[in-house]
Amino acid sequence: MIDINNESDVELDEQVVLRLVQHNLAALHVSPDAELAIVFVDEPAMEQLHVQWMDLPGPTDVMSFPMDELRPGSADLPTPPGLLGDIVVCPQVAITQAETAGHGLMDEVCLLTTHGLLHLLGYDHALPEEERAMFGLQRELLASFATAERRRRRA
Repeated sequence: MIDINNESDVELDEQVVLRLVQHNLAALHVSPDAELAIVFVDEPAMEQLHVQWMDLPGPTDVMSFPMDELRPGSADLPTPPGLLGDIVVCPQVAITQAETAGHGLMDEVCLLTTHGLLHLLGYDHALPEEERAMFGLQRELLASFATAERRRRRA
């Protein structure tokens, strides 16, 4: 079950986020019955979480709160259902980052949501080799989702 809650003042296409997460879970062989919450919050709420959990000032773009420590599965052995955790995204920070990157808000939201999901599944980017692996997989997932979305629009 995927629960999406937009508590921010920014209008977002939640159906795109839902399709993205479903696509990513399928690509990573995670049970479609895994539970995941995605919450979009304004800057003050994100700043509060950032200070409370990371001891860092100011709002950040995305935070992940894993629960059952699920990991990606394989075609032969998919990840069983469980509680993945929560992804919290700040659309106001995403707007600024999207402008800097030269793409749209929903592209940035998809990037941040995918990034957060990979953190829930145990990926990290503290070390250079971890960063290469995580960001490479992130690019692959986003590219395959973009292809799926183009096909969906043509159908």
